[in-house]
Amino acid sequence: MKIMFSAGETSGDLHGARLASAILKKRPDANLIGFGGSQMREAGVEIFYDLADYSVMGFWEVAKNLRRIFDLLDKLTELMRMEKPDLLVLIDYPDFNWRLAKRAKSLGVPVLSYIPPSAWAWRRGRAKKCAPLAKEFISIFPFETKPYEEAGANIHFVGNPLVDTVKMTMTKIDARAHFGVNEDDYPILLLPGSRRQEISLLLPSMLEAAKKIKEEKKNARFFLPVALNMDTSVMSGMISRAGIDVELTHGHTYDIMGISAFAIATSGTVVLEAALLDLPSIVLYRLSPVSYALAWLFVKIKFFSLPNVLADEMIQPELLQGEVNPARILSEAEKFWKTPTHRASVIEKLHAACAKLGEPGATDRAAAIIIKAAETY
Repeated sequence: MKIMFSAGETSGDLHGARLASAILKKRPDANLIGFGGSQMREAGVEIFYDLADYSVMGFWEVAKNLRRIFDLLDKLTELMRMEKPDLLVLIDYPDFNWRLAKRAKSLGVPVLSYIPPSAWAWRRGRAKKCAPLAKEFISIFPFETKPYEEAGANIHFVGNPLVDTVKMTMTKIDARAHFGVNEDDYPILLLPGSRRQEISLLLPSMLEAAKKIKEEKKNARFFLPVALNMDTSVMSGMISRAGIDVELTHGHTYDIMGISAFAIATSGTVVLEAALLDLPSIVLYRLSPVSYALAWLFVKIKFFSLPNVLADEMIQPELLQGEVNPARILSEAEKFWKTPTHRASVIEKLHAACAKLGEPGATDRAAAIIIKAAETY
């Protein structure tokens, strides 16, 4: 059995690595090849082209690298022609991967999509375009299935891998000792995201809000977990200019989440990770004026943070554009220490929302579907 993967981003590399490990446990004889990164290589995938050589973000950066990107598309097409895989597994990375899917179909290589292009919030026409190109789709969010089902796709919701992976590695007592958090401290997390644009748009407001919170809540302590690709020097400079004490942490992010009172967080996967660890968030989102105007026209959703989307209810506040300001953040933060039942009430609703992510074992279930597809088509 030969399975080819295509994953063009760091998150896809992680998902691909987990899938590869699960597939090889079930079928040690499987030959896994393709386009991915170091994590997939370590998991047993023969990487012919490394995503680190092709990863670019932003419209201008993509435009400048179009020749290299299309050259990669040609190389992967030739790889399919030579290797004749039983199945091509696309992992997210939609704009590139669905061009590759068209090439695969022309070569008679069956396609399976893991984490299909988002069609629930915008560009619902994507589902109709993608459905004829892939034999099967695997979703990790329950709300993603409807537009694909309506387009006639064979789509499975297997659950979300975060249910298995988001866990504290220490006891709360040990975590408090590790981070030097005393019983009378009130730890608050700042989670500005890992992209430079997110940090520049949101961290200044978070820091100004932290100053206001500190005036009201004297025992508050602020922590900011640093991701591997974050520019620590830029953030340190912003923190210094803001005049507020924020402790940068490295590693054990889930452990600091597990002992914090609440988070001020940029909307994204991290908000869902926090929810799985009983950490409520004040969720922020800010776009450039042009991007926001376009989003207003094309994105039709009630909520933008994943726990609220799962619950179909405003469990925790979402502050958008001009609402992202220190006074508004403070007004939401005060509820945590001024209203004794507030935090417990939010956590109870987060539990109900996270229950919709499915049972543990999502990656194993996805691997079983992939193996069956490789054997069948």
